[in-house]
Amino acid sequence: MKITDRITKLVLARKPTIGVRSVKRDIATTCGISYEAVRQWFAGDTENIKNENLVAIADGYDTTVDWLLSGKDEPPRKRDLGPTGISRQSAPTSSADLVQRMLEKHGKGLSDEARRKIIQAVEADPSGSGDSSNLLAVNTATEGDISIPQYDVRAAMGHGQLPPEYNEVIRNVVIREELLRDKGVSYTSPQALAIITGWGQSMEGTINDKDPVIVDRGVNDYAGEGVYVLSWHGDLLIKRLQRKDEDHVWLISDNPKNKDLEARIDDVTIHAKVLLVWNARKV
Repeated sequence: MKITDRITKLVLARKPTIGVRSVKRDIATTCGISYEAVRQWFAGDTENIKNENLVAIADGYDTTVDWLLSGKDEPPRKRDLGPTGISRQSAPTSSADLVQRMLEKHGKGLSDEARRKIIQAVEADPSGSGDSSNLLAVNTATEGDISIPQYDVRAAMGHGQLPPEYNEVIRNVVIREELLRDKGVSYTSPQALAIITGWGQSMEGTINDKDPVIVDRGVNDYAGEGVYVLSWHGDLLIKRLQRKDEDHVWLISDNPKNKDLEARIDDVTIHAKVLLVWNARKV
């Protein structure tokens, strides 16, 4: 069974009413993965399924990464398994055992450098209890907060062209839900929110270079005039979209120095809609 077959089986097991045709869209919305990336997986580009994607799918549909990689029976739920996601009867005795087992079973696709770093980390702290001062702390959202993760631009683009000046400035943010309400921001779901870093000068005045931008990944179709994260002819862009006619849209740059572009709507892949921009200025 291919991994995409297992993913489909998992989604339909958890949400039997959505139908096969809605599986890809549901994965994108539930797991915070771009629809274009999911579409590419199901088109055969399974090498583009990253470890963090597998973790997001396992978390979103209550199963284990181990089952996604090699499961044959019905997808298990985490509560039926040990805390490591492996059967309680066969659970390894330490985190080092778990990592070694996972490497032996699924590590063939890892680069030599990745395997070396994992093995070094396990050997340095086989119990998993060592000093964590070199780890980034994860902000835990409390009631009324929304945790907004970094948008995986590379996954969204697949094999497309990333802007050479793209630089991830903010990795994640926790924001009060009431702030979004006060700003009049509406979104498809909290899980669909992500943060991206603006780049370049084409949207200057609205989105400046390296401005943090909150986007809604649940919007993957043209939903009226607005600013969208999109790809067009292999390039990733942030542009204002305005419908020209039934088959075409304008790709508008808010910076008047840039010319507006006309595009067939079928040639435009929408990854997300821009909701909120933080304009950072030195004072």
